[in-house]
Amino acid sequence: MRRRTALMLPSLLLPALARPARAAAFPDRPLRMIIPFTAGGSNDIVGRLVAERMSEQLGQTIVVENKGGAGGLIGTDLVAKADPDGYTFLLGGSGSFLISSLVQPNVPYDIIKDFTPVGFIGNAPNVITVNPKVPVRDMKELQAHARQAKPPMSFATPGVGTTGHALGAMIAQVLDVPMEFVPYRGTGPALTDVLAGRVDMITNAAAPLKPHIEAGRLRAIALAAPKRSEILPDLPTTVEQGFPGVQSATWYALLGPAGMPQERVAKLHAALNTTLADKAVQKRMIEEGVEIEPSPTPADFGRFLLEDRERWKQVVDRAGMKVE
Repeated sequence: MRRRTALMLPSLLLPALARPARAAAFPDRPLRMIIPFTAGGSNDIVGRLVAERMSEQLGQTIVVENKGGAGGLIGTDLVAKADPDGYTFLLGGSGSFLISSLVQPNVPYDIIKDFTPVGFIGNAPNVITVNPKVPVRDMKELQAHARQAKPPMSFATPGVGTTGHALGAMIAQVLDVPMEFVPYRGTGPALTDVLAGRVDMITNAAAPLKPHIEAGRLRAIALAAPKRSEILPDLPTTVEQGFPGVQSATWYALLGPAGMPQERVAKLHAALNTTLADKAVQKRMIEEGVEIEPSPTPADFGRFLLEDRERWKQVVDRAGMKVE
């Protein structure tokens, strides 16, 4: 090799060496969706349905991991401490994510500062029901009966600090009536005692209550929402009945750790909204009592989260709801 050629080679190679390697397209490996509950419940059904369709949109498998325990804190904390690279995200819910953060002691994360909003999925409006032996058929009759009931009307909850407990506290506050809250270890045993007539009331999403309502084992008196639901189209809402202060839904959304790159957030958000526009997904969601409500942007979901936290904080603080 001649000296001139040898001297030229380094200068020819410098531009190539100076150019950064092209970043791999996101995602280029499987992702993880953490569901902070055990398998089989409504959170699990919604999460797996979304994960399956989002996988198709992203061209990568989304591996669903159920991390139940401590009212949702264990799985939620796992995501809060995950690498914010966009590959790990949470199926968050009104109970496991928001209300639990207000009532659980020593929560190891801040739901605003330690998470990146990705997108809203939808709401499952809560149904207010009573055992048919209770002589009420609407919210005004419930208010009148509860004011004179001795002992106070009893209200079954899936546990202290759950969405069902929080809605019960809201009902008592808005109607200005006493209520005896009876906590259970989950919806199943709570529902069992209401069906047996040992407890007067229970609230939950429509899907698990609908068979009992249709069979006459429960009486639905209102949907805690501003508009009627397709799953129970004949049931009047609390707003229709003159009680706009009683509104509650079990909502679902996706969140990642704080500090996720915005372009990756945008890609996940777009894949989520495309998933929610799928007719098969919409049909399955309706069967679960979930009303799809995609957020226009991740920031829109972030604003909703701030507003909803403040709304429930007032209810929780007034009721003195704390997990011991």
